[in-house]
Amino acid sequence: MEKSSRDSDPRFGTIEDNIKRIREDMASACAKCGRDVNEVSLMAVTKTVEPKYINHAIACGIDLIGENRVQEFLSKKDELNLDGVSAHLIGTLQLNKVRKIVGQVDMIQSVNSLKLAQEIDRISERLGIVTNTLIELNIGEEASKTGMSVSELDELLCRMDSLGNIKVCGLMTIPPICAQKSEILKFFHNMNKLFIDIKAKKYDNITMSILSMGMSSDYCEAISEGSTLIRPGRAIFGARS
Repeated sequence: MEKSSRDSDPRFGTIEDNIKRIREDMASACAKCGRDVNEVSLMAVTKTVEPKYINHAIACGIDLIGENRVQEFLSKKDELNLDGVSAHLIGTLQLNKVRKIVGQVDMIQSVNSLKLAQEIDRISERLGIVTNTLIELNIGEEASKTGMSVSELDELLCRMDSLGNIKVCGLMTIPPICAQKSEILKFFHNMNKLFIDIKAKKYDNITMSILSMGMSSDYCEAISEGSTLIRPGRAIFGARS
């Protein structure tokens, strides 16, 4: 970016430097495990981030953003330079917010129940569109987190197979906070195994092209275990306000 942009607000330069560093980390992580870096997408998570900083990240090459809350995304959307940029909802989606967000984002990553999938399908049919989604799994089986239990996944996929206006494109997870690197690698490994197993099965409207896992503190570990989409926020924009 131009020096004047960096000088006008120091945070612009920090964002630019952070994105460069993350891309270098991605290349290094992929090289270590024999993957092509082009297999992994970089999402900038924009929770609480002002539009001017999101737009600066976009100007620095970010083409995928993720927002946690429906109302926050809708309040920012008109101020964002989204030409050529995909926007995903990654946070918990309540049933009464489905009609507000379907058609406004390119993907909903947080489908965690059949009821939610059916409501997305119903609103999508009304709008004449097919909504891309990911199934959110609670891979650590934590009571404090949303997401499907692994034991419920097969039944959900079988039921979603009949929904004509929703397309499942893969899986998403937020693993437990782990004290040891080996622990988080185990959760990421288990997610990748599920991803591969489901990919081998045949469903009408379910593909496994996206494995969304890895955030600011663990994206390199996620890449080493097969993630195709990492979701750093703080590592790009700094601490949340």
